[in-house]
Amino acid sequence: MEYNREDQLETKNELIVSDQKPDQAIKKAEQQKRRLSWMTPILSGIIGGSLVLGVTTYQHSKDETANTSVQTQTNGTSNSSASSNKANTEKLSSTNSSDISTMVENMSPAIVGISNYQKQTESGMFGFESNSNSNSSSSSEQETGTGSGVIYKKANGKAYIITNNHVVEGASKLTVSLSNGKEVEGKLLGSDSLTDLAVVEISADHVEKVASFGDSSSLKAGESVIAIGNPLGKDLSRTVTQGIISGVDRTVSVDTSAGQTEMNVIQTDAAINPGNSGGALLNTKGEVIGINSMKISESGVEGIGFAIPSNDVKPIAEELMSKGKIERPYIGIGMMDLEQVPENYQTGTLGLSGSQLNKGVYIRQVAPGSPAEKAGLKENDVIISFNGKETDTGSALRNLLYNDAKIGDTVKVTLIRNGKTMTKQITLDQKESASS
Repeated sequence: MEYNREDQLETKNELIVSDQKPDQAIKKAEQQKRRLSWMTPILSGIIGGSLVLGVTTYQHSKDETANTSVQTQTNGTSNSSASSNKANTEKLSSTNSSDISTMVENMSPAIVGISNYQKQTESGMFGFESNSNSNSSSSSEQETGTGSGVIYKKANGKAYIITNNHVVEGASKLTVSLSNGKEVEGKLLGSDSLTDLAVVEISADHVEKVASFGDSSSLKAGESVIAIGNPLGKDLSRTVTQGIISGVDRTVSVDTSAGQTEMNVIQTDAAINPGNSGGALLNTKGEVIGINSMKISESGVEGIGFAIPSNDVKPIAEELMSKGKIERPYIGIGMMDLEQVPENYQTGTLGLSGSQLNKGVYIRQVAPGSPAEKAGLKENDVIISFNGKETDTGSALRNLLYNDAKIGDTVKVTLIRNGKTMTKQITLDQKESASS
C-alpha cells in the first residue's frame, strides 16, 4: 500500500501548499529532480511480534585451576553438571516462551484487520467489465487495501480502534475483521495525515478485549518487543513476530497527502510487511508502546521499521475522537524550498546574494484574509526563521509551526524581501473550513 494516496479528508489547520508557480523559471525548477533522503520510508504495514526469548545460562566451574568462577554453558559439555544446567536452561526458556505465548493469546483479540473499500468506475470503453453493452459507466465499491488496528477503548456500546491514516484514507466504506471471525462495518471518526493516525468506531457487541497503552518514554534500545498485525491481508491475520527496540526518538521524513513532514518514531527490527500498518507494537507486559506505521524498503536494507510512540498516539486519538481532526495553527501561505528555485531567479527577481542563496522558504502564494496577509507577508518573500529558529526548508517551518506554536500565539517571522532582512509578527489563526 503506497503512502501517498490523495487525502480526501478536510483539515482545518494545514499550511496552504499550492501547485501554482510564479513564472516559467519556477516551473523549470519544479521539473528538477528533488533530493531523496535515505530515510524516506515506504509505508507498508507494521507487524506482529515474537514468541521465543533466547536464554543464555551460566554455570559455576568445577575446575579448581580456572582463573574465573563463571563460564558460558556450551552444547558440547558432557559431564553431569552440564547436563543439569542444560536441563535448567531448557526449562527457563520454555517458561519464558510460555509467558509470551500467554500474553500474545491474551492480547490478540484486541488486534483487528481493516479493509478499505473505494468506489470504482467501471466502463466497457476502457476494458473494464460493465453491466451493459452500452458505453455508460457504473460505480461500485471494491477493496483497495488492508491494514491492521488496535481496539483501545470501549464505552456506551461502542468500541474504538486506533490505526494509521493511510490504512483508511480515501475509503468510502470500512470493514473490520475481529479475532472471532466476525466482520463488522466501521465508521471513521477522524483522521490526520501528518501524524498518520486515525480512529474507527465499531459496535462493541463482539469485542472481547481492549488493549492498554504503556509508557513509550521509558523505552530503551535492546528491549524485547512483540508485534501483532495482519501482513498481506486476512489470510495471515494476527501474525506474531519478535524484535527489539533498535532506537528511540528517531526522526524520519515522510511524504504525506498533506505535504512532507518529520515524524518522531520508535525504530524496531521486527518484521514489516504490507497489511501490518496500524498494528500494535507491544512490550513483554502486553502493553501497546507503539503503533506500527512504516519501514525502509531499499535494496540491501533489512530490519528497519518504525512505530509511532504510544505517548504521542494517546492525545491524538482522544482529539480525533472528540473533534474528528487535529486543530493546528494556520499561517496561510503556499511555499517551496528556496533551494528548488533557480539561482538566476533568486539573484534577479528575489534580489538575493551570497549567504542568502538556497536557504529558506520561498513564498509563492499568500491566501487572502490569512494571518500571513494580515501581517504583511507577500509573494516572493523568503522566510529564514520562525521565532528565532532557522527554517531552511518548508518541512522545518511546518514542524516549528505545528510543534512549537498553538492557535492564538503571536510569532516572529524573519524574512528577506528584495535582499533586505526584516521581521514580521503573525498572530496564528485556525484554518476555516471554507478555506482552500
